[in-house]
Amino acid sequence: MKSGHSHPGRTLGQIKRNWGLYALLFPAAVLTLLFAYKPMYGVLIAFKDYSPALGITDSPWAGFKYFEKFFHSYQFSATIKNTLIISVYSLITFPIPILLALMVNQMRPNRFRRFFQTVSYMPHFISTVVMVGLMMILLSPSTGLVGNLYSLFGKEAPDLMGSAGWFSSVYVWSDVWQHVGWDSIIFIAALSAVDPSLYEAATVDGASRWHKVRYIDIPMLMPTAITLLILRVGGLLGVGFEKVYLMQNDLNATSSEILSTYVYKIGLLSSQYSFSSAINLFNTVINFILLIMVNQISKKLSENSLW
Repeated sequence: MKSGHSHPGRTLGQIKRNWGLYALLFPAAVLTLLFAYKPMYGVLIAFKDYSPALGITDSPWAGFKYFEKFFHSYQFSATIKNTLIISVYSLITFPIPILLALMVNQMRPNRFRRFFQTVSYMPHFISTVVMVGLMMILLSPSTGLVGNLYSLFGKEAPDLMGSAGWFSSVYVWSDVWQHVGWDSIIFIAALSAVDPSLYEAATVDGASRWHKVRYIDIPMLMPTAITLLILRVGGLLGVGFEKVYLMQNDLNATSSEILSTYVYKIGLLSSQYSFSSAINLFNTVINFILLIMVNQISKKLSENSLW
């Protein structure tokens, strides 16, 4: 009983001693509550025949009507399939930032290394709209770089931006080019925390550069890599909307219609608010389940997890 009464007192004492830190945390906590948790009340729209005139509270209940409508719609299998293809394809490229970080870590700290890192980071700051515009220009079969290269050999260039079969590859590899440098920063930071004495001991034992990478660098990166991989898998169905929507056209629609673009078209363009909310809630629930499953598997296999 004594320890039970003293625990709240210790907590209050810690708050008093570190009131400055809690004061800095307070605005972020308020913003999170207002813009992340309070809007969750809108989830009820998925279970109602929502009418903007009646509001969320007064709109009649519909139960699982809109979930069933989505499960039986012709777009269900197509949007799930396209979303999974792009998501799993993106997961395959997950090791690339790790390889880049390992390569950068092997470079000597000089001007070339700084120049290389700067060049690899820069594409990350290109806006999505500009990025898609560049892709349209470069991949144009008539006037783009690809079209000119094909014309040198007297061949007709394929329309990569208008091909359903090429859509996922164009999306994923342009994303890799744009963000691989930025995504490698966290791995470079993890490698910078490695104790230099480990490398010195390995050198004394006659270890080669490859042995140092294999037995020092990679094991040091694994906890960070597993954590990021869990988060990536947890958002498996959460493929970004903006880039896909900008790349989408009538020619590649069969492979570019994903959950987020479908929700946008159904919810905002067609004003079917309850239907779009049900689809988005389904997406969120699946991602949450995947996050828990992958986290538990990681905890059992590698003892690394989010919680």
